[in-house]
Amino acid sequence: SCPLCDFPVLVRLAKGEMGLRCPRCRGSVVHMSIAHVLNACCDTLCNYSVYELSSRGPLVKYLKRSCKSLTVSEFWPDVSPGEWRNGMQCQNVERLTFSDESFDLCTSTEVFEHVVDDHIGFCEIRRVLRSGGVFVFSVPLRVNVRTLERAKLIDGEIFHLEEPEYHDDLLRGAGKVLAYRTYGFDITEKLLAAGFSTAIIDTSAKEHFDGLGRPLIIAMV
Repeated sequence: SCPLCDFPVLVRLAKGEMGLRCPRCRGSVVHMSIAHVLNACCDTLCNYSVYELSSRGPLVKYLKRSCKSLTVSEFWPDVSPGEWRNGMQCQNVERLTFSDESFDLCTSTEVFEHVVDDHIGFCEIRRVLRSGGVFVFSVPLRVNVRTLERAKLIDGEIFHLEEPEYHDDLLRGAGKVLAYRTYGFDITEKLLAAGFSTAIIDTSAKEHFDGLGRPLIIAMV
């Protein structure tokens, strides 16, 4: 069944992980994997104040129904962090405008591979989480190798270290967002260096969805 909406049947539209969908809420395997982990590790989600680094989709709808309060945002490079566009607040994860210890839980899907300085971004998530807070998120991940740095931004100029890789984005369109890295098993080391007390790669969703679930990263303050 779908952990986002409890619909009893999932459909496979194509081979590979993105072919598995919930016909009711249209949740992808990435969204369903996060809900699966949250249902398992956050048994009192109704008491959680949550920050999700997007503003739409099945995961956002699930969090709205399940948690005490939900804050969402989007990122536009031409809008200052904390300002609003079309009724939505802009946030840059490298410069969050929220106060320290604002949330109990932070979630994100396929965001941090696009963050220029992911160490600063992880430190900012750590800063806005309360004691005991949890960060649950997904990124493209190769668990058998170390992180591959694909590009760097130096003095406002992008330097490509590997063949450029661009990902799709709901706001910007297909193939519009540069991936600065492809993460490996050392992502847990990066989170510990940012101040989290524990960080693991959780594969329970992969097992739950017959090998199609996404490995997720869980970090605790």
